Amino acid sequence: MRNKIIAPFLILMFIFSSFTSNTDDPVITKIIEEGLSGNQAMKHLDMLTNRFGGRLTGSVAYESAALWAAGKFREWGMEVIMDEAGEVPVGFDRGPCFGKMLSEDGMILHFATPSYTVGTKGVQRGHVVAEPKSQQEFDRMKGHLKGAWVLVTGENDGYPVDWTKTGDHLRDSIINLNQEIVKKNEEIKKENTTNEGKKKAKELIPMADAPALFYRQMVEAGILGIIQSSSIPIKAMYDRKNLPFMSLAHLPAVPDIKLDKHQYSIISTKVMERQYVLLEFDIRNYFRPGPIKYHNVIGVIKGSDFPDELVIMGGHLDSYDVGSGASDNASGAVQAMEAARLIMASGGKPKRTILVCLWAAEEFGLLGSWSWINRNEEKLGKISNMFNWDSGPRVFSGIAVSDAMMEDMKKVCEPINSINPDFPFEVTRREPRPKPEKAWGTDSGPFAVKGVPTLNFSAGDAKGYNFDYMEIWHTERDEFSKIIPEYVEHNAIVTAVVVYGVAHLDHPLSRDGYYLQP
Repeated sequence: MRNKIIAPFLILMFIFSSFTSNTDDPVITKIIEEGLSGNQAMKHLDMLTNRFGGRLTGSVAYESAALWAAGKFREWGMEVIMDEAGEVPVGFDRGPCFGKMLSEDGMILHFATPSYTVGTKGVQRGHVVAEPKSQQEFDRMKGHLKGAWVLVTGENDGYPVDWTKTGDHLRDSIINLNQEIVKKNEEIKKENTTNEGKKKAKELIPMADAPALFYRQMVEAGILGIIQSSSIPIKAMYDRKNLPFMSLAHLPAVPDIKLDKHQYSIISTKVMERQYVLLEFDIRNYFRPGPIKYHNVIGVIKGSDFPDELVIMGGHLDSYDVGSGASDNASGAVQAMEAARLIMASGGKPKRTILVCLWAAEEFGLLGSWSWINRNEEKLGKISNMFNWDSGPRVFSGIAVSDAMMEDMKKVCEPINSINPDFPFEVTRREPRPKPEKAWGTDSGPFAVKGVPTLNFSAGDAKGYNFDYMEIWHTERDEFSKIIPEYVEHNAIVTAVVVYGVAHLDHPLSRDGYYLQP
């Protein structure tokens, strides 16, 4: 009789324990309490952006940020792996810059230069000319090029003009084509003159174009630098074509300036009217001898029961340096860092190991994450999920999961709606998708290519602060002032709750139905 009473009781206890909410977990409770009362996400972000600044791969700022992040992980009681991911042949550090137009209607110039391009040789002052577009034009003005700033055509796309022999070869082919076009146009002009009043005039053939068409010849003639029109805000990335082959003996010869399109238009109009325009620049772009190694910074929270099984969270630590890399991607890095701190401060001992990965060289082609994957292929099958944030300071509003994950993820995410009623959170269904053949443009991409689940949060501007990610993306406006603190702090708490919850499940998060099977 006693056994008949105990058996149903044990069954009820098992059922109850299977559906116990994560809100009953004291670690989750402490994570939320600490996240609401002592959140340090903005303190971390201030350090990354206002103390180190833009964290370009190969810069002192990146190295300093990596060492600082590693120190914080150790301070919080985590193991740290300084994971060497690659190297660049030279280092680059951006110093101050200044420019102005010198005249009665002069102005301070608003401009930027891409990373891994040279600055001026001190303060350099010179007249302005428009670039030649044919051999005849070059021959006519080559004596006037010495000491000149040259306006070049095209619109800034964030990258410098290719200054190497490869670029010269392409430009030479266009110059030769234009020589043929000039000859044909001369014939058309003669024909139109002969047939004037008899036949409709033939249209001239448009010339082919490329920015700085006579780049090599202009440098040899002694120009000070080239100036290209840029939309606002100004975008400035790096010399991706030529960085792998750079050395201190093989650098671009002159500055490549991207100038506010409104100012460019004013100056260009004056030059077209053959007015004398005098510009002065002081641009301090510094190089260091290499090779310069770069590292992923990985903080480890060791799993208690299944230490070989992994949950990854993180974001890239590097950024461009035209701004301070606040939204892209200090906001993602510090959310992961603060989530780690909250887990550690709450006494969390997850059953699976959590890797907090601050990736290197994302902006240079996902180099840090690809490097880790290529050296850790045997671990990929044991990753429950790779959580990555690289979409700026928008607040998390939900997550879409596969059918096989739904029950676990609803349980894991249940406490989120108790954090802040202003930011409701919903778990929705994710349709199975094909495994991508090519990585998308952030560090979760390589993991997806390898078949690792990459659940990510949906997000938005819930309070209507008018944040526009494309305004800051790789531009001068990617600054601390664009960050929305309450979003970043809330996201750090959500990240901690979800990552700890997934890592603390009794079983791995199911991959069934996440990717379509071929």
